[in-house]
Amino acid sequence: MTTPDPQSPAPEPSKPSGSAAPQYQDRIYRSPAALAGGVLLLAVIGWLGIDAVVAGEGRTPWLSLATMLLLAPLVVAYTLRPAVYVNDDRLRVRNPFRVIVLPWGRVASLRSGFSNEVVDDSGAKYQLWALPVSLRARSKAARQETRAAARAARGEGGGDGERGGRRGGRGAFGAGAAAEGPRRAESDRAMDEMRELRERRQEAEAAQGEVTVRWAYEIVGPVVAGAVLLAVLLAVG
Repeated sequence: MTTPDPQSPAPEPSKPSGSAAPQYQDRIYRSPAALAGGVLLLAVIGWLGIDAVVAGEGRTPWLSLATMLLLAPLVVAYTLRPAVYVNDDRLRVRNPFRVIVLPWGRVASLRSGFSNEVVDDSGAKYQLWALPVSLRARSKAARQETRAAARAARGEGGGDGERGGRRGGRGAFGAGAAAEGPRRAESDRAMDEMRELRERRQEAEAAQGEVTVRWAYEIVGPVVAGAVLLAVLLAVG
């Protein structure tokens, strides 16, 4: 059986304390459908590519290697890589080929239309690849909200006797559900949460700073190398 370590009376100097400590660690938003699709595509590319390398003749193994070198990073970039990291101080957007860090003090707005995007105070727009807009999910959420409102309306009709009591109970449940807010698609709920955090933290001292953009050379490099190698093999063939 283990025993707890003795606690120091003062906080560790490496850890923030008091109001300077963040309310929570980075919250990560990703697309489960993109992750599943990316794993499936990588499995297909690996299966076909390795089979061609092992069983192929002549230039086929080299063409297969070049094709895998080109396609695998692209699949990773557009499916597995996109993510949005959020904490009290900043928003970090990891897109297919770039990483953008925006302190909340520099975020002008978070927009939702046919795509979700963040706009900084200079007017630059950055798309949130990890939060794709699904019109089907929005329609489904709207239908659920309509059905919930209809059930609540029927429950509020009331009545006498036991039947009326049961219906009144359903009405109370409907009112409680309505108090929780309208149903929203997953990506729209994520955008709502980020808008709330921006409103709360935009003026905080720790949420100030410069917007930084970094290219993902670990993705761009293999893609360029694969494309060049494939072009050379096709040209000399």
